Amino acid sequence: MNDILWTPHPARVAASQMARFRRLAEAETGFSLPDWPALWRWSIADRAAFWRLLWRFCGVIASRPADEVLQEGADMTQARWFTGARLNYAENLLRRRDACEAIVCWREDGRRTAMTFAELYHTTARLAAWLRARGVAPGDRVAGFMPNLPETVAAMLATASLGALWSSCSPDFGADGVLDRFGQIAPKVLFAADGYRYGGKPFDSRQRIAAIAAGLPGLKALVVVAYGGASPDLTDLADLPGLPTATPWQQALATPAEAIAFAQLPFAHPLFVMYSSGTTGAPKCIVHGHGGTLLQHLKEHRLHCDLRPGERLLYLSTCGWMMWNWQLSALASGATLLLWEGNPFHPSPLALWDFCQQERISVFGASAKYLQALEKAGARPAESHDLSRLRLLMSTGSPLAPEGFDYVYRCIKQDVQLASISGGTDIISCFALGNPLLPVRRGELQAPGLAMAVEIFGEDGRPLPPGHTGELVATRAFPSMPTGFWNDPQGRAYRNAYFTAFPGVWRHGDWASVTPSGGMAVHGRSDAVLNPGGVRIGTAELYRQVERFDRVLEALAIAQEWQGDVRVVLFVVMREGHALDEPLAAAIRQAIRANASPRHVPARIVAVADLPRTRSGKISELAVRDVVHGRQVKNTAALANPEALALFRNLPQLA
Repeated sequence: MNDILWTPHPARVAASQMARFRRLAEAETGFSLPDWPALWRWSIADRAAFWRLLWRFCGVIASRPADEVLQEGADMTQARWFTGARLNYAENLLRRRDACEAIVCWREDGRRTAMTFAELYHTTARLAAWLRARGVAPGDRVAGFMPNLPETVAAMLATASLGALWSSCSPDFGADGVLDRFGQIAPKVLFAADGYRYGGKPFDSRQRIAAIAAGLPGLKALVVVAYGGASPDLTDLADLPGLPTATPWQQALATPAEAIAFAQLPFAHPLFVMYSSGTTGAPKCIVHGHGGTLLQHLKEHRLHCDLRPGERLLYLSTCGWMMWNWQLSALASGATLLLWEGNPFHPSPLALWDFCQQERISVFGASAKYLQALEKAGARPAESHDLSRLRLLMSTGSPLAPEGFDYVYRCIKQDVQLASISGGTDIISCFALGNPLLPVRRGELQAPGLAMAVEIFGEDGRPLPPGHTGELVATRAFPSMPTGFWNDPQGRAYRNAYFTAFPGVWRHGDWASVTPSGGMAVHGRSDAVLNPGGVRIGTAELYRQVERFDRVLEALAIAQEWQGDVRVVLFVVMREGHALDEPLAAAIRQAIRANASPRHVPARIVAVADLPRTRSGKISELAVRDVVHGRQVKNTAALANPEALALFRNLPQLA
């Protein structure tokens, strides 16, 4: 069976930025790099030459060039990149200052707002002046408790322009969950919206803002954005003792400013604080730098996505997921950002496709769970919408099953490049992603990222050949590795998080394989791997079989400790109006036995009303596993719906 679903047009390949870069690399090095494998091997073998060339190819704005591109250390954590260089992330994103649209935002209630590149620059300049007047300086922290709005983007850029660190949380977090994060970094300034809408319902955030501000003793200033467009009633904030005076957004914007004095910073100067989304303890505060974030995103946008000036990019994300940060860097390529604020299924499952059609979106991204939910809803955008501008569709957050590929090409667009991508908050970028030079194969990520030394290791720490499943690792340093964890001055927590399983090698925590064609497949998180009788399988392989049953909306599998070993337990959420019965359970077991593994047929299949998920939409197998075994889930604030955990306590079927 031919597994190729899409093949790039030769003219598009020849004109792609990846092909131009390959030709430039050949001219610079004198090496013959006739195809993708040769280019990728060269990018690994001479990373310094690769990143130096990429810097020039992308026209990175810097006040001082690097003395040395790469200083290797005793291990990956000690590598130093572009030493001596001085630059600013925000300056690179604000290079365009014309009257073209920089940001277009749609809210689920139908409101459209837009900012031109010139307006974005001047808004950022005024906010930066306001922050500077309040003493914000390089190394300070500024936090955002904000919806996905143009104002959030401008606040981040103003923060970065001064050399301060930006960190954000989605507005649906509870106060405790926000304080678990912001409380560790002690922000000097907080930007917050007075509310938001989701699924047609308004949510008032003011009491949570007050609780958050009260829990941040180092907070010096608070800016409140009126989500509804009117001036917020700040009396319930002002009446609380010890809080800074709340400044309305429009008042902060009244600060006079013309040009931005961009702080010129070392390559590794901290830019973002991101948070791990696990439920096993307090969130890790992962710090990413100006240069590494910028350069890695430029590589992924321009080479792997072939993103051009004037193209329009939408990645469905909240401000608490790394894909929000990832998409913002597209401004450095002259692209227009399309922001969706609210529920992507409101007022209908086709809401985002109305957005795509009317705004002429060329690059679209969402989670695999969104695409799965779209299919379950029976949506067929290809039949109802003009998507002629759409050329690249990306999916991440969890593995996209082969059947998900089929759905995209059958029901969304036949001639679109589908790029399943995989990386994480830990690296604020991708290990494997799309490639405009290569065909799309069913169920595969097209290629590893350039200059990313990705391999698959077995338990003995040795590389596995294609077709074998094991731990996804990176064996050489790359610029977007974290600069460290916050409050971890000796780097012990950082090294323990990634470098203890295989000394000197980054273990990412994904269970993956290299395909015979040179692509990759991700089979789930390695800490959620099912291992009855010592035979390991990724949970995604089971979900692929289960979720093809139309009556099943979602599934979650765990390994339950049982009689000195483990057994597989499968939980399913049924479509409304349907129930789990014995014929369906038998059919699910048969599908897993025949198409996945006879050793991983569930011992129990249990219907539940909901599954716990993180705020980026990933189901949390580890949280369910802990509840089933009577263990405490230490960080329920990491979950969007922690109440779902109660469904898994004391189930008689598991006794």
